[in-house]
Amino acid sequence: MLTIRQSPFDLFERLEQQLATAERVPNAEILDNKDTYIVRLELPGVDRDSIDIKATDRNLVISAERPQHNQSDDSEPLLSEFRSGTWSRSFRFPHSLNRDALKATYRDGILEITATKAVEHTSVTVSVEN
Repeated sequence: MLTIRQSPFDLFERLEQQLATAERVPNAEILDNKDTYIVRLELPGVDRDSIDIKATDRNLVISAERPQHNQSDDSEPLLSEFRSGTWSRSFRFPHSLNRDALKATYRDGILEITATKAVEHTSVTVSVEN
């Protein structure tokens, strides 16, 4: 609700501030093949060593850090829309993951993870011995 002292432009300014401080997560794409899942994330400006990938039975958790750009002492940004900081993103899959067969590559700002689906036994036949 607007008060007498506020203008609609004040609302836009507050919205802009909220958007600037909102958590940013990278865009992702997940492909479901017969035997594997392929997960791709856009990570421009992220150092390869800051990427951490963890897998549980059906979950994949990816976290990374984008460092703040170093500024020289004699320059001050007129405009900066670069986002820095840490973030984490998790995905849950319908099938179990073979954690020993995970592979990850990082090239041109794209992280690609290939996760092999684990063999799931839905039923087991047991023979009765004499």
